[in-house]
Amino acid sequence: MFVALGTITSEVNPILRLSNMPGLFFPHNHLSELKEADCKLAEGKGRKKKQNAFGANLKSYLKSMVPHIESSIKSNSRNMMLSAEDVMQWSQSLEKLLASQSGQGAFRDFLKSEFSEENIEFWLACEDYKKTQSDHLQDKAEKIYEEFVQIDAAKQINIDHHTRETTAKKAQDPTFTSFDEAQKTVYVLMERDSYPRFLKSKAYLNLLNKLQVNSIK
Repeated sequence: MFVALGTITSEVNPILRLSNMPGLFFPHNHLSELKEADCKLAEGKGRKKKQNAFGANLKSYLKSMVPHIESSIKSNSRNMMLSAEDVMQWSQSLEKLLASQSGQGAFRDFLKSEFSEENIEFWLACEDYKKTQSDHLQDKAEKIYEEFVQIDAAKQINIDHHTRETTAKKAQDPTFTSFDEAQKTVYVLMERDSYPRFLKSKAYLNLLNKLQVNSIK
């Protein structure tokens, strides 16, 4: 059955416009098909938006994981270049351990697990400070003092009151030896306290065992 012919009116949606035209020769079942097609088109657009959103979220997630992946790769590469003999030398002295870049990294990871990484960070900062050009001493001295030495510093090191005051005075008129006393105090603290525990830690022993096994293969 067909609908009678009538006046054509203007509507925004073409499907609504056609369905409201009583004079147009469209069977009712055709109008239903057009409406159904319009619904499917809207659903398709909705799925496409969801897919785009999912793709954007996945891309963002993978991008955020890049630094962690790179860090893991660097750590694995560092360990692959080590030998059992290298790691065994770390047990000879703290000096031997800190002379190795890999040793520094392993010891720093251990200190982080004990929430005392400020000690090795300060020691390394002092080593870097000694290589600073004279015209940059003041800026670096202020930075090291504010970050590690002053009371309530973000990474305050554990030194006695006298050493802290002496270092503060030396930092005001810095020389290449301004932090030597504080650095030595922190070194002795690590040597007597953290270093022996590091050599007994699972992290160190597992690494040594792994390298020894690999050397036999």
